[in-house]
Amino acid sequence: MNLNKHSIARILFALAALYGIPVLILGLFGEAQFNAAMPPAITHPEFYYGFHGLALVFQLIFILIAIDPARYRPLMLVAVLEKLAFFGPGLWLYSSGRLAEGGAFYGAMIDGIWALLFLLAWALTRPKGGAGT
Repeated sequence: MNLNKHSIARILFALAALYGIPVLILGLFGEAQFNAAMPPAITHPEFYYGFHGLALVFQLIFILIAIDPARYRPLMLVAVLEKLAFFGPGLWLYSSGRLAEGGAFYGAMIDGIWALLFLLAWALTRPKGGAGT
């Protein structure tokens, strides 16, 4: 199998969406389980569902990037920020003792890994002869 740099980016973003879509859809139906596992119960469900909904929208962006990495290369940096938006607070909350090791912590760390992989895809798809986005 001969993989070029754009193929690697295509695969990374497609895998991110293939991972994220089922995880997030399950989360949309998991408020009761979340409340049982992480008391106290959610008092503002709009934040819970808003998080899942917005993250699902980003899965569509990942699919768009996977279809044409060269065309949507600038969106790769936006995708990195989307991953850092969960990774950064997760790491900070964990280090300050406000987030227990478990589901949310592991999810944040997975997003940190995706952020690095997205940065790799961005670097690999740099246009020939230029350093621009």
